[in-house]
Amino acid sequence: MLNAYLFYQDTCEAAFNFYARTLGGKIDAMMRSSDAPPDTPAAPGREKTIMHARMSLPDGSVLMASDVPPEHFSKPQGFSISFTVKDPADGERKFNALADGGTVTMPFSKTFWAKGFGMCVDKFGIPWMVNCPAEGM
Repeated sequence: MLNAYLFYQDTCEAAFNFYARTLGGKIDAMMRSSDAPPDTPAAPGREKTIMHARMSLPDGSVLMASDVPPEHFSKPQGFSISFTVKDPADGERKFNALADGGTVTMPFSKTFWAKGFGMCVDKFGIPWMVNCPAEGM
């Protein structure tokens, strides 16, 4: 099984709450840096950041993430999280929600390979592809 692990700059909790609402996910874990054992305490000022988050999606896939200190954060590039749906109307709703406050790089529309496909970067900086494949694809 292949799962994505995303890194945020202190927006992991907000992002996962947003994805749970948008994608119908269930947050299984949300561990704060302050939950670390006493022998490995959180850095001062980082106690409320997310050390590890895990979300189960309705299709059985899992998304995981954490916040990282600013000096270890780099802007996501070279990948997109691909989300597949069966119904183009559902795909367009999810795409529009993910794109709200972010940037649309390819509007959701019918293509020669899909009933609907779109690309965006969400308001948390994560690139997404929403795909509703055509029959046989």
